[in-house]
Amino acid sequence: MRAFLWCNGQQPSEHIVQALMHAESTVFGVDGGADKAARAGIAVKEVLGDLDSVELGQWEGRTHELPNDSSSDLAKSIALLIERGYTDIDVVGSDGGSTGHVLGGWAALCEAPGGARIRIHHEDSITHRIHPQDGGTEFDMTEGQEFSVFALTPCKGVHLQGAAWNLDGVPLGLSTRGLHNRGTGEVVRISADGVLAVIITRD
Repeated sequence: MRAFLWCNGQQPSEHIVQALMHAESTVFGVDGGADKAARAGIAVKEVLGDLDSVELGQWEGRTHELPNDSSSDLAKSIALLIERGYTDIDVVGSDGGSTGHVLGGWAALCEAPGGARIRIHHEDSITHRIHPQDGGTEFDMTEGQEFSVFALTPCKGVHLQGAAWNLDGVPLGLSTRGLHNRGTGEVVRISADGVLAVIITRD
């Protein structure tokens, strides 16, 4: 099953929304993101989060409160959807706002359990979460297409094939070592024993 999480940050552009809606995802609003999705004409099934920034009056009977203050609404929403059996989760509207919220989007990928492919959609790129529980991941990239690999948790061995600069079981922590790699026109294969964020620039 595929879910679409609409956050309460910067409104995504129309071409991003249309591409995702064609994937027939069930749309959930992350707190005030539900109001923004509704204003964009998107049908939202349910509002998730601590519900402190959403107009509750129009969502009666369609809210699921997640009151735990130890993690963000996005992190809690992702965990809930994985628990419900969603295996593909696309996130929009997480950009913009404070610097802390931007970094918090990637931190949510780190906190979320394995069992789902998670993508955060930005205007210029897509962040893909790679979790060791889910095995390796393959990407079709054009020659010269830029991407970066960041370890969100310490990795004893990262494997990367099909890129301009490959890795063969290299230890990796949060650093700039994986910044600005390029595709070669071959399939890029990535796996690790920790959580990775792979940020692929849009063509």
